[in-house]
Amino acid sequence: MTRLKLGLCALLSCLLTTPLLAQTAREPLFKSFDGTQIHYDVLGKGPRAVVLLHGFIVNGDSWKRAPLTQMLADSGFTVVTLDLRGNGRSDKPHTLTAYQHDAEVKDIAALMQHLGHLQYDVVGYSRGAIVAARLLAVTPKKLVRKAVLGGMGLDFSDPNWVRRRNFYEALARPGSHPELQPAIDYALKSGADTTALKFMQQAQPVTSPDQLRHIQQPVLVIAGDQDEDNGKAADLAAILPHAKQVSVPGNHNTTMNTLPFARQVMAFLTNE
Repeated sequence: MTRLKLGLCALLSCLLTTPLLAQTAREPLFKSFDGTQIHYDVLGKGPRAVVLLHGFIVNGDSWKRAPLTQMLADSGFTVVTLDLRGNGRSDKPHTLTAYQHDAEVKDIAALMQHLGHLQYDVVGYSRGAIVAARLLAVTPKKLVRKAVLGGMGLDFSDPNWVRRRNFYEALARPGSHPELQPAIDYALKSGADTTALKFMQQAQPVTSPDQLRHIQQPVLVIAGDQDEDNGKAADLAAILPHAKQVSVPGNHNTTMNTLPFARQVMAFLTNE
């Protein structure tokens, strides 16, 4: 079985164990730089803030069943989760320009400033790690104290990444990639906006190897020992100047929700 097909199996397994978006009120909402409204949640009232970034076809609720979230709050963190634009209870613009030029990064930075956090940690998993890496690369170094990139190798640094391109084509031209159709069908069934998902894939951030080499913050690169869906985590860690790479038991869809993952992230964030 090809790595792409294995990755699809992992994605579907994750999606099938992720609760559908509850029919609840959209508030609280934050109006971002271009008027797009971003849904967010805050857990805990600790002096140190951390923002958790979700993956593709899911939303901020995916962190609620991960042990890490409550562990962070119990350890004195203010934990911020959000539905990235195009997902969940946030607005879902239907124009490519709404997702270009680091729009998601701008949303995160503006939201955290709005909440009064002048410095914070960031934890991203899967596509959330891609956004987190971009946050590190294009925002002032003083904003992000430490970062965790989960479930990610170096593949996202390629602007012609096959996985990204195939998902875009599958969303833009239904039937063009039959091997991805189960994921598209799930997105439709779960109420995800496939037009927004298409634009997200088309405009997905690309952080070049050279940009990654210039990131100065401490970074934990963590992945399951059965996870190479997005490339090898060791390759990503090797290119970052101040990175630590850790492998824990699991595959792409299970790792984020395990205690070993949570404990490694906690140890990294709390170790001065």
